[in-house]
Amino acid sequence: MPTSAGQPLLEFRDVDTHYGGLHVLKQVCYEIFAGEIVCLLGGNASGKSTTMKTVLGIVRPTRGTVRYRGVVINGVSTAERVRRGIAPVPEARRLFPRMTVYENLEMGAFTRSDHAGISADLERVFDMFPRVKERRHQLAGTLSGGEQQMVAMGRALMARPALLCMDEPSMGLSPAFVEQVFDIIQQINRQGTTIFVVEQNANMALSIAHRGYVLQTGQVVLSGTAQSLRENEMIRRAYLGEMKTA
Repeated sequence: MPTSAGQPLLEFRDVDTHYGGLHVLKQVCYEIFAGEIVCLLGGNASGKSTTMKTVLGIVRPTRGTVRYRGVVINGVSTAERVRRGIAPVPEARRLFPRMTVYENLEMGAFTRSDHAGISADLERVFDMFPRVKERRHQLAGTLSGGEQQMVAMGRALMARPALLCMDEPSMGLSPAFVEQVFDIIQQINRQGTTIFVVEQNANMALSIAHRGYVLQTGQVVLSGTAQSLRENEMIRRAYLGEMKTA
């Protein structure tokens, strides 16, 4: 398991966010270290998606700091964050449905100009997702949900990220595809990419994560190793569907 020695790759320090008068994140602190898979759990309206938007620069903190590789990035644009090594796999995939799978993958490398490296990474994506290679000339909108999720992951990898941010990767997928996607997340991590995954499927997320945070109404209420969270009674009742025994 990766150690938490040294400087975090990504850090939220006392982050508040607002949508107008609505206070969404409240003094949130996260640390993600290189080599980790860290999951963020929480129900609807807990602030999970706002967290991801804040990582990507879509939402700016009203208080506190977001640091990446030790540098404050509060005012850095989304495109520049991608250039620096943060790549998203957005909720509901967000592919370009009228573009081919191949063209969608090319879009993932829009910040790069190293053509040899781009070609090598495309082959890596095809090796990791054989079905994506088979479908590369199809329009992305014609794919199944699971296939679209694979394309979305492949597109993010084309940016050659240090940090892959995944928003609800299991959403709308069959159980078989969910298992396959989470297996691939572990494979990507073993190849050296740090992963921050926002997920409602607590069982799957905690089965692959090294550490996790639990967010409720914009506040971190629990954090720890994945094993400690799996064993926590509140987590078992609220997120793992287990009832307290007498």
